[in-house]
Amino acid sequence: MDRNKYQEAVMGKNIVIVGAGYAGILTAKKLAKRFKKNDEVNITIIDKNPFHAMLTELHEVAANRVDEDSIRVSLKKVFAGRKVDVKLDTIQGFDFEKKLAIGKARNYEYDYLVLSAGSKPTFFGTPGAEEHSFKLWSYDDAIKIRQHLINLFRIACRIADDDERKKLLSIYVVGAGFTGVELAGEIAEYLPIICDKFEIHRDDVNLTIIDVLERTIPNLPAELSVKVEKRLKKMGVHTMLGTNVVSIGPDYVETKKNDVITRHAASTVIWGAGIESADITGEAAKVLEAAARNRIKIDPYLRSVDNENVYVIGDNMLYIPEGEEKPVPQVVENCEQSSEIAAHNIACAITGSGTMHEYKPVFHGFMVCVGGRYGVARVGTRNHMINLPSFLAMFTKHFINILYFIQVLGWNKVWTYMKHEFFTIRNCRSFVGGHFSNRTPSFLLVPLRVFLGAVWLFEGIKKVLEGWLNEPKLTDFFGGANSWYNSIINGGAGGAADAATAATAEAAGGTAGTLIFNWDFLGLFQAIFVSGKTVIESAIGDFAFRFNVPLMNWFVDSWILPNDGVQIFMQSAIVVAEVAIGLALIGGLFTTLAAGFSIILQFMFLCTTGLYLGTFWMIFAGIAVLIGGGRTFGLDYYAMPALKVWWRKLPLIRKLYIYHD
Repeated sequence: MDRNKYQEAVMGKNIVIVGAGYAGILTAKKLAKRFKKNDEVNITIIDKNPFHAMLTELHEVAANRVDEDSIRVSLKKVFAGRKVDVKLDTIQGFDFEKKLAIGKARNYEYDYLVLSAGSKPTFFGTPGAEEHSFKLWSYDDAIKIRQHLINLFRIACRIADDDERKKLLSIYVVGAGFTGVELAGEIAEYLPIICDKFEIHRDDVNLTIIDVLERTIPNLPAELSVKVEKRLKKMGVHTMLGTNVVSIGPDYVETKKNDVITRHAASTVIWGAGIESADITGEAAKVLEAAARNRIKIDPYLRSVDNENVYVIGDNMLYIPEGEEKPVPQVVENCEQSSEIAAHNIACAITGSGTMHEYKPVFHGFMVCVGGRYGVARVGTRNHMINLPSFLAMFTKHFINILYFIQVLGWNKVWTYMKHEFFTIRNCRSFVGGHFSNRTPSFLLVPLRVFLGAVWLFEGIKKVLEGWLNEPKLTDFFGGANSWYNSIINGGAGGAADAATAATAEAAGGTAGTLIFNWDFLGLFQAIFVSGKTVIESAIGDFAFRFNVPLMNWFVDSWILPNDGVQIFMQSAIVVAEVAIGLALIGGLFTTLAAGFSIILQFMFLCTTGLYLGTFWMIFAGIAVLIGGGRTFGLDYYAMPALKVWWRKLPLIRKLYIYHD
């Protein structure tokens, strides 16, 4: 297609996306990328909330494992620097003839409409379920459950009567699918913590899962369901499977099994037994062909079978791929894959170029977490599925989440996610426990930071006085170290070295050295460990370690040493770096950057001259003060907040999400 025809085809095209869930956000971003240089295509995404909530992580907030802000992402941040117009509005209906999305605040004209409004809980007509139970399908739902649980225990600790207290602490979760099991697991993990806080015995709390199905997580193989049920039992969760919930009241839940109806005292009932399309999708389903639970029927190109200008993706679609018997599941992976196809096909329809793709999803399995420490998974390809043990299942879950967050908010969300899942985790509620928790008070690192800076400053000044800015020194610096190592490796005499940076650089001598080991790793490098004396005579400062890297040696011998000018330039750079690192660490200014350069410089010495063990502490000190060491009694306390504000305002930085909150 020539340029004039292309411009004519796309002129004044409006794409309206209803719903900023998993599918909606990804579709908007992919379309924005395809039309980033075309001002004639307008992309609008509409949602009733100003943020995107990670629905798969709601249970973590509900059971107080992570902070509430950890599961939501600002839509303005997601689409910063992108050609997507974010509208805060509630869509109430559609006029498909006039191509209008009718909002509470205004109407939106469209040429192409994308329905990605997600789902809501369905109560199957159970009396009292909607009125008297909590649900877990939104950010607000998670907050309500968390607050309710805390208030529940606050009240219970004041009740003297044991029976009344146990009645109050009867919690039922309806549904043994993904939502119910993950929530029950999180609550069970939370119970010992909150019981300890309010001085309530764990046995006073009854936590029960109810489901009409005969096993938990029917999407998984039976053997994994057994593992899930064993884990729940171990955590003190009761299960009532093959049991139907017939009604829910303000303080009870009625169940039916084998035609016997039983009423159970229940102060808290949480509904997680099924979903249906969101209300607005239900409005569309009044006009467009749909099926049970208002899932709209689509063609292979993700278009409504009634209207080729309406694309339906994610949970809202009803589609049976060729060769399959069941509709595509309402899972995140379906949202991700359908968004790619929808964006591509809309671009083809607008431009009139390219070939539309049929939707042929390939799902890679299912996984479920039972608390923050245990999970099961069935993953792989259609014909090669495997069951993963708990650790790998949890690792896979976090890895997949990170891949998704890279698509949504890049570094910003990935760092936030890793921080709340691994680095600031409360009560060790993670599959890696609390081993990566960064709770050490940063003021304890101040002496180490200042001392490390003082050592670097001393070494830099010493080199200046030794003439490193004026005379070539690197030939003797590197040559002395090489001769010393070679003499020991070859069984000759060597001498102890006393380099300015504590690297083994200048031979001095006379004492015999000892080779501890000399390991060659596939010819890529040698790991050499020696002492300048016999082992029995050696102090810690006599031992030296070096990575002998042929590529590094070639660079030094071919490009640095042959030219005095290059030597002086490199020497000057080393001196400036040491002085700058020293001053920055002492003052606590740009501490992370300075500590990073400190580690890099030490590693450079390690690969050229080697380091005495007596100076290895500088590497670990650099790692220790890498994060947060400058905010306490340092200039970073003033500089970093102002710098962060400036940094986030840069258009490219906002667009690439290269910042953290």
